[in-house]
Amino acid sequence: MTHPPAPESAAGTARATLPDEEREGFDRLVHSITAASGKALGAVLRGRLPGVEGVRWLRSEGLPPTARAASLTPGQWLSLHATWQRLSGTPHAGVPQRGGGKADSKHGHAPGAQAAPRWF
Repeated sequence: MTHPPAPESAAGTARATLPDEEREGFDRLVHSITAASGKALGAVLRGRLPGVEGVRWLRSEGLPPTARAASLTPGQWLSLHATWQRLSGTPHAGVPQRGGGKADSKHGHAPGAQAAPRWF
């Protein structure tokens, strides 16, 4: 279970304005972003939002990709949460699935790939 953000933090202030049914999802989002506290938001959002949506969100909020999660205001947390909710059903194109593309032991090639047959 993910713990809610501290009430005195910007994320905690934003959380207090949300309806009860949205708080659990907000807590998961905050945890996933603050767990990578040493990383820039551009890199963190790349794994949380599909395609270029993380960069698009940063630009819409006037934030550089090098901004940190600690610099977000309550309004920006709410905006990020709304964007995350809107895109939550969107497939993450270009993000490899676990185990995808690895060679398997049956024929030594990536799934779907076979060695060219030797006829001679």
